[in-house]
Amino acid sequence: MADSEPKGNILVVDDEPQITRVLKTTLSSQGYGVRSAGDGEEALGEMKGWSPDLIITDLRMPRMDGLELCRRVRIDSRIPIIVLSVKGEEAIKVQALDAGADDYITKPFSVNELLARVRAALRRAKAPEHSDTEIIDVGDFHIDIPARAVSVKNRDIHLTPKEFDLLVYLAKHPGKVITHRALLAAVWGPNSVEQPEYLRVFVGHLRKKLEPEDNPSRYIVTEPWVGYRFEPGD
Repeated sequence: MADSEPKGNILVVDDEPQITRVLKTTLSSQGYGVRSAGDGEEALGEMKGWSPDLIITDLRMPRMDGLELCRRVRIDSRIPIIVLSVKGEEAIKVQALDAGADDYITKPFSVNELLARVRAALRRAKAPEHSDTEIIDVGDFHIDIPARAVSVKNRDIHLTPKEFDLLVYLAKHPGKVITHRALLAAVWGPNSVEQPEYLRVFVGHLRKKLEPEDNPSRYIVTEPWVGYRFEPGD
């Protein structure tokens, strides 16, 4: 096999046969078990007798679209969901992420990017959840939550309380796209979801403190019009 990562079962949901064939061929060649469905309703039927480890779904489909599929799956499951979206659908991407999707890939997509996102989603699904009393060791980061202490590559970083809270929330969801509204609600409370300037300011502060000058977006990656993704390093 070309990939040494642990394999899993993937459900591909798309009403475009060409996209479905490409995804099935690509994922199968990497050792994943793959099944497909033409829309959300068919996908839910498929899942009654088969338990995938990951769902990759289009958004615009007949009968039941990807947005409703995300909502239905999230009623009783935490299975990772990656949505496929065409350019110009930023608003519906945000809706899908808010409905429970973990990540999105824009069509047309790179095969290498797709495989990387799949591996990251499966790794996150197998990782234990962090509690508020734990130490987070992820990539280049060591975060002691009770002591409110942070180090990056063994370099101590001094953060303000809100900078620390923002970093902890991102670090608990490595590799996952977090919407602006989700970050604002988690760090500043539900009454602040319409205050995106908070994020611009504090993400800017974090980048200056955490990231090397020659790569200012190494750890906190901007997903245009949608939110941010935390990449903690190797």
